[in-house]
Amino acid sequence: MTIKAEYIWIDGTQPTAKLRSKTKILSERVDTAELPLWGFDGSSTNQAEGHASDLVLKPVFSCPDPIRGGDHILVLCEVFNTDMTPHSSNTRAALREVAEKFADQEPIFGIEQEYTFFEGTRPLGFPEGGFPAPQGGYYCGVGADEIFGRDVVEKHLDNCLAAGLGISGINAEVMPGQWEFQVGALPPLEVSDHMWVARWLLYRTAEDFGISATLDAKPAKGDWNGAGAHTNFSTKAMREGYDAIITACEALGEGDKPLEHVRQYGTGIEDRLTGAHETAPWDQYSYGASDRGASVRIPWQVERDKKGYIEDRRPNANVDPYVVTRLMVDTCCTALAKALQV
Repeated sequence: MTIKAEYIWIDGTQPTAKLRSKTKILSERVDTAELPLWGFDGSSTNQAEGHASDLVLKPVFSCPDPIRGGDHILVLCEVFNTDMTPHSSNTRAALREVAEKFADQEPIFGIEQEYTFFEGTRPLGFPEGGFPAPQGGYYCGVGADEIFGRDVVEKHLDNCLAAGLGISGINAEVMPGQWEFQVGALPPLEVSDHMWVARWLLYRTAEDFGISATLDAKPAKGDWNGAGAHTNFSTKAMREGYDAIITACEALGEGDKPLEHVRQYGTGIEDRLTGAHETAPWDQYSYGASDRGASVRIPWQVERDKKGYIEDRRPNANVDPYVVTRLMVDTCCTALAKALQV
C-alpha cells in the first residue's frame, strides 16, 4: 500500500503567515502519533537563515485527504528546531500550555471565517474597470447577478466534510465574491487545527478553479465590508450562568487587555475596525446584547436564557486561530477562576 501524506505547516512570513505543504510517501496508514518527523529548508519559508536552515515538522493532526481521495491523508504539523524546542513561529505550542492550564473550565470555540475570492487583481464579481452595485443584496443572496463563486464554495464544503473537519456552515457575505464558513464548536486546539486545515483546503480547492482566496481584512477599499473571523467563546460556567458571561466581557475590556488583543488579532486591524460596516473602533472597547457594532456581542438568546456564549467581533479574517484562542482563554479563564475564588 502506498499512502500520499501531505505535510502542512505554517511558515514565518510577516506580517501574515502563509501555509506551506509537501508530500511524503508512506508504506502504510498509521495514527497521527506514529507519523514520522520530517524536515524542510527554513530559509525558503522565512523561518531560518541560509547557513543553518534545517527545521523539523512534527505531525499533530491528520485527516483524510479529500483532494486525492483513497487512503491518502493531510497532516498538520508544528515546526520545531533541530533540538526539538518549538520554533519561534510555532504559535500552537503556546496555545497548548494555556489550553492545558485551563482545561478544567472546558473552553470551546466556534470561529466564523470570512474570505474573499479574487480573479486576477479584482474581487470575483467586480467588473473590469468598475464596481458592482452597492452592498445590499449579496449577503446570503441567490442568483448569478449577486452570487459569485458558489461552485468553489460548495466543493470546499464537501472537501471539509470528507476530511472530517468540524465545519458547521457556510454563507455568502456582504461583498460580492465574499463568503464565510464556520468551524466549531470545539476545544481550543481542535478548532484551531481544523481551521488551519480548512484554510489549506480553501486555497487548494480554489486553485482547481483558477481563482484565489484571500483572508485580507480589507480586500476592497471604500464603502465595502472588511473580512473578519468572529470568534465565539464559552466555558462551562458561561454555559451555565449569566454572571460568568459578564465576567468574561468585563475581563476582555480591563486595563490594557483591549489593545493587547487587537494588536494580535490580525494584520490591517485599523483598516477594518473603523466603527462602520458592523464594527467597533479598533481602539475602543465595548460589549452589549445583540449589538453588532460592539467589540464583543452577547447574542440575544444568551441574554434571554441567561447563559451561553459571547462573540468577539474584533479578530480579522487573517488572524492566527492559535493566537486568538490562546488570548481569549487566558484572559477570560483567568478572570473566571478569580471570580470563583471570591
